[in-house]
Parts: sequence; structure tokens; C-alpha cells
Amino acid sequence: MAREDFYETKNGRTSFFDGGLLQFIGWSILGILVTVVTLGICYPWALTMIYGWKINHTVIEGRRMRFNGSAFGLFGNWIKWLLLIIITLGIYSFWVFIKLEDWKARNTTFVH
Repeated sequence: MAREDFYETKNGRTSFFDGGLLQFIGWSILGILVTVVTLGICYPWALTMIYGWKINHTVIEGRRMRFNGSAFGLFGNWIKWLLLIIITLGIYSFWVFIKLEDWKARNTTFVH
């Protein structure tokens, strides 16, 4: 079977996002509720839940992406980053966004 046989398309396009608005609203509300109810402790879980939804609904050049990250894995990094922010009197907070994007990329693969 040729590699092209595995490619997904939507309306003739090989790169697309197939998530829906109601799904996004639902996952976002759930993430906010979980974060608020747990006083922020489960924020990494909310992030991984939203990242998973976005990435798992993304197809690039016919290849569906898959998010493999876990809240537990992110939580360990979150604690490390928090300690570095405290030690550096907040300076490390400028790097947290970059570290988070790197973690997200390391935990993203293609299905095929």
C-alpha cells in the first residue's frame, strides 16, 4: 500500500483542523472548573486536556497528529519551573512559556 493511501483530506486539503466549537467550549469550561475547584493544583491537567484536544484534531499534510503528554509528566516540570521562578525572583518566568512549548512539541507525534 502506497504511503499516499494513508493521507487524510478534508475538502481537498491535506492540512486542516477538524475540532468543533462546542467541543472547544466544553473542554475549556471543564478545564477552568477543574483549575478553580482545585485552587490551581490541577492546572497542568487542564493544559494537557486542551493541548490533547487541539493536537489530536490537527492533520498536517495528510498526517494526523497525536498528543502523548500526561498531566503527571507536566506536573513534575511545573514544580521545577515554579522553584526556578522563586529562586530567580521571577526572572525564570520569561522562559516558562518556551519550556511549555518545548514540552508540548516533545509530546506530539504523527499517527501514521
